[in-house]
Amino acid sequence: MLEPVIVGVDGSAESLAAAEWAAREAVRRERPLRMVHAWNWHLAQGDGGDRANAAQRHLARRVLRQASERVRNAVPGVQLTDEQLEGPATEALVKATEQAELLVLGSRGLSGFTGFLVGSVAMGTVAKATRPVVLVRADEEAEDEHFPGDDGKPSTHTRYRDVVLGIDLRDPCDEVIKFAFEAAGQRHARLRVVYAWQSPSAISLGPGDIALMRNPQQGEEWREFLSAVLQIWRDKYPETEVLETVVEGKAATALARAASPASLLVLGRRTAERPTVPRLGPVTHAAVHHVGCPLAVVPHA
Repeated sequence: MLEPVIVGVDGSAESLAAAEWAAREAVRRERPLRMVHAWNWHLAQGDGGDRANAAQRHLARRVLRQASERVRNAVPGVQLTDEQLEGPATEALVKATEQAELLVLGSRGLSGFTGFLVGSVAMGTVAKATRPVVLVRADEEAEDEHFPGDDGKPSTHTRYRDVVLGIDLRDPCDEVIKFAFEAAGQRHARLRVVYAWQSPSAISLGPGDIALMRNPQQGEEWREFLSAVLQIWRDKYPETEVLETVVEGKAATALARAASPASLLVLGRRTAERPTVPRLGPVTHAAVHHVGCPLAVVPHA
């Protein structure tokens, strides 16, 4: 059985937008969509606890029914099931991802500028999940994934905007790169691979290394290395057009700029270090809060 795309819904506008995006993604991947709603079981004994649990079940059914109706209207071809999950939301969602192709969660868009307002459930799930998690803004529409039409108006009939991959050339990860190439291929979109580097500071250099601070060839060396890393993936996915971008500066700034016109940003999250304290790296953490397009966070060892 194919692993489904799973989306968490709670009745909010952001979760409904995430559900529609997840449905489109399920169709792109030729996977079923599984919609889940998590609620806490009340341990209180007697009629009070029973009434509270019955109310929670009723709310979960209503949330799932409303989300299912919206998704079926927006994406009629999706194969859809739904399920209630018991337990704290973060733990329930993390457990659900163990049987998922990927998990999709909604995130409220910040007014006035692009970005995410990410709640504790979404942040905790992204930090702990063992499978890719995609965060989607509340105002995300199907047209946002595509370039405008010839008349400048939003359209779903034009080609997809670029998929952007933020890569760390000091430790390029196959799982993250593969996810990005597959996402671009499913959309017949270009893949833009971005690496940002910074010259070492005098504090981080040892005696005799000061010349490394101003190496005019360093950018070109990174470009050559990026091309070498990507060559095997170009061979595996020859139909995907790949654009390489190497810039000097902060990675978070470079990725926010590259992702502003993108359909999807793909970043990695290392899981091997300090496994008892799951967390996001600084670049991924910044992207979660400031990037406007859907963001895929791919865990890797």
